Amino acid sequence: MAKRDFYEILGVSKDAGEKEIKKSYRKIALKYHPDKNPDDKSAEDKFKKAAEAYEVLSDSDKKARYDRYGHAGIEHQGGHSGGGMNMDDIFRQFGDIFGDSGSPFESFFGGGGRARTVRGQRGKDLRIKVALSLEEIESGVVKRIKVKKYRSCSSCGGSGAKDKNSISTCGTCNGTGYVRQIKNTFLGQMQTTTTCPSCNGSGQRIIHTCPECRGDGREYGKELIEIDIPAGVEEGMQLSMRAKGNAGKNGGSSGDLLINIEEKPHESLVRDSMNIIYDLFLNFADAALGTSVEVPTLNGSVKIKIPAGTQAGKIFRLRGKGLPSVQSYGKGDQMINVNIWTPKKLNPEEKLLVEQLKEMPNFKPQPGKAEKGFYERMKDYFN
Repeated sequence: MAKRDFYEILGVSKDAGEKEIKKSYRKIALKYHPDKNPDDKSAEDKFKKAAEAYEVLSDSDKKARYDRYGHAGIEHQGGHSGGGMNMDDIFRQFGDIFGDSGSPFESFFGGGGRARTVRGQRGKDLRIKVALSLEEIESGVVKRIKVKKYRSCSSCGGSGAKDKNSISTCGTCNGTGYVRQIKNTFLGQMQTTTTCPSCNGSGQRIIHTCPECRGDGREYGKELIEIDIPAGVEEGMQLSMRAKGNAGKNGGSSGDLLINIEEKPHESLVRDSMNIIYDLFLNFADAALGTSVEVPTLNGSVKIKIPAGTQAGKIFRLRGKGLPSVQSYGKGDQMINVNIWTPKKLNPEEKLLVEQLKEMPNFKPQPGKAEKGFYERMKDYFN
């Protein structure tokens, strides 16, 4: 199923500014907030989708990639998705939208809204480079890569505790992760909510730490990651996989894996956006008499016919033999640029033959209207 446009989800135009995007997200988030819609899966799904859209459109770099490449610019299959954002992620990243507590409804219900505890510290994003051949870019590819990173401790599962009996409820905040303070001001009493200083928002206290990770909740090692790269990506493009980066401390959420795309040079083909360029060199005799030649493509060799009298600079087009768009809108072509090879050295016999040909009438240049110059050929290429 095709994913909905992020601008459509937030109800803003593509030229909307930062303030308008934030205002629209806050309105939608408050409407579908889990505290206002308890046990409503549909509202929760819309709440998460709005958060995913805001995460991209509120970040200038991600927004630029999304505007250029669409969803493929910031995700790929199995990576970034609305379902990948849990509530802790949303309230941690966008807490300023809802206020310090993460719940705009606590003041309405006398603090009865559900508590938003934040476990640990989020892991750092991890960046890697993946080099692809033009053939892999043309078809899309699944890469399996071993990366060194922090991952959840295999002994404690990331909790940092020796066992489940080594975790107790924080006595300062009673497990909520937040403490409330009432201050008297000239306007009357005001209630503020801040992160619990004793448990740093986790709502828990570790009595005995894990002996393997010493309470950190993670270990350093190698992990095999499967990366599904869509067809049509290009040099400099960045994909992301949610929660595949470094594991967080003390049960915190993992960072993202950011994949920077590089292109391997091809031995005979050159990329030009969605098109593929191939330089074909013909000797004078083949160009004059006509011939059939095999040319390489991204899907094997194909044979093309060279008409008699083919001129240098002639461009043959193989429809649909280029690269697909990363947004799945059509496919480019392969351009075959003809070059006439002029020998640099001639033996006496060859030189005599060429001198004889030079004097014959058909060997004198007689360009007509059908013969296009460089400018006209370039116009045909770009059209």
